[in-house]
Order: sequence, then structure tokens, then C-alpha cells
Amino acid sequence: MPISISMIVLSSQLVMPVADGVPKFDIARSCKLDMAATAGLAVDQSGETCIRDERKAKQQLSGQWSKFPAASRASCTSQESIGGTPSYVSLQTCLQMGQWAR
Repeated sequence: MPISISMIVLSSQLVMPVADGVPKFDIARSCKLDMAATAGLAVDQSGETCIRDERKAKQQLSGQWSKFPAASRASCTSQESIGGTPSYVSLQTCLQMGQWAR
């Protein structure tokens, strides 16, 4: 089956560009699910601590986002989106580990 030019143009538009800014995650939901997952464990991190840590990581990422390579931003953001409960702390860790690996 021959591929038309319109199919090529359409498929090229489906490629997701790397975001120019830090992605938007639902911090409250992430922290709530994190607390539920660790409810039976002796974890010393309360919901407020989780939210504070997530906000701090988001703020730090906002100032550093453009300094990370686009490929790292795309890869780490994808990885964070897989589990359903993305975290700015995990995203920041992924990006920093990528820098250390280089």
C-alpha cells in the first residue's frame, strides 16, 4: 500500500515535542498514594512533608529545567508518567543521575 504525502505529514505531527517547561504533576495525589502505599511501614514522612518536598523539587526544577539536555528531560518525564503517580523528587533524581552518568 503506497504511503501518501498527507500520511507522512500527519505522522510527523504526532511526535511529541519536549516540553519547554517543567511538567505539571498532581502533588497532592502523588503524596496521598505514596502514603497509602507505605501505610503499613514505619515511615517517618507525613503528607505535609511529602508535599513540601515535592514543591521544593518542582521549584528547583523550574530554575534548572533548561540546563538539562532535551533527551534527558523527555526520557525522565516519560519514565515518571508510566507509574501513574509522577513525582517531582523522582524526576529531579532521574535528571541529576543522567548528569552524573555523563
